[in-house]
Formats: sequence, C-alpha cells, structure tokens
Amino acid sequence: MKRASRPDGAATRQHLLDTAGQVFAARGFADATSKEICERAGTPMASVNYHFGSREALYEAALVEAHRQVVSLDELSALTEAPGDARDKLRAVISRFVGLSTSTSAPWGFMLMLREVLSPSPAMPALIEKAVRPKAAVLLRLIGEVLQLNPHEPAVQRALMFSVLPCIALMIAPRQVQATLLPAVAKDRAALVEDFTRFVMAGLDAVAAAHKVRK
Repeated sequence: MKRASRPDGAATRQHLLDTAGQVFAARGFADATSKEICERAGTPMASVNYHFGSREALYEAALVEAHRQVVSLDELSALTEAPGDARDKLRAVISRFVGLSTSTSAPWGFMLMLREVLSPSPAMPALIEKAVRPKAAVLLRLIGEVLQLNPHEPAVQRALMFSVLPCIALMIAPRQVQATLLPAVAKDRAALVEDFTRFVMAGLDAVAAAHKVRK
C-alpha cells in the first residue's frame, strides 16, 4: 500500500533539494554524502531515500534544478513564443542569457553545472533528456526561423552551438575569474548584451548567406 504524503512533504523535498544542490556544488557528487546533506537540511537520515530513492537520484534532480536555474523551459518558451520577429525573440533570449552572466550573486546551480560540464557524471544522460533536449528543441526552432532553414538542418544545429554555448559559458564561469581577467565585462551589462547580440546576428547572417549560395 502506498504511503500517504505528509502535508509538508513537498516543502521538505524542495528544502532537501536546495540543500543538496549547495553541497553538491561545493563538494562535487563524489565527496557529498547523504549524511552531510541531511544534517545541513535538518532532516532525518532517511530523508534522501524517502523523497528521492537514492543519493544518485537526488543528484540527478539537483542537476535538473540547476539547469532550470539557468533558464526554465517555461521562461524560454515564453520568450520564443512572444509576438514579433524571430530576430527580436532571439535578442530577448540572448539578453536573458548574457544578463545572467553579470549577476553578482549566482545561484548554486551555476557552480553545479560548471562541475558537471568539466567532469560529467553518470547522471549526464538523464540531464540531457530531462532538461537540455526540450530547451534545445525550442532554440533550434527559433534559430531555424532566423536562418529560414529547417530546424533539423546541420547548419541550424551548428548555429545554435555558436550562439548559445558562449552564453552558457559566460553564465557558469566563476565570477572571480571574470572580475580578474575581464573586469570591464560586468561593469556595463547593456553594452555586453548589445555587442554580443551584434556578434551573434552577424554570424547568423553570414551562415544564412552562405547556405543560400550553396543552394
């Protein structure tokens, strides 16, 4: 018989997830223990298994939450489905992404994503399927609109990589590194967004023109 959920179960689960995310971000998956997570969360030792099934499943959930902190699927869909030209929508997406890179207080998800990118865990395939692939599909459609190409065209996939991955790198890069090596970057967020947008749009125009020539 399935055990009934307590009224505060959802809140406890979220608190445990947030605490685990902070611990995983600070220590990495290998060095973060269920004991430390539960002690910091103030929950019983059995909480990880009760709410998530295992430490591995908790880490997977933390990765998905980390990706949501970068940008949620709902937010991304809202930006790309808003009225207007495809290029304006892409500018809005880029502005959102690049703007996050200048935030002075990055959430724990940014550091966790950086750890996962640098040293992929067994949870990476689940992260791709649950969080990355749905958002990539949204962005491929948008880039396809800008280039006036089918989203499944290889050129569209390459264009997405060239335009979005640098944004992700900016977001998850440690703030101390940015401040030390490129101190002017974070001082003028509007200029950063504008210049990056110009860079991306010029590249997409070149890709579109080259594709038309080949046709």
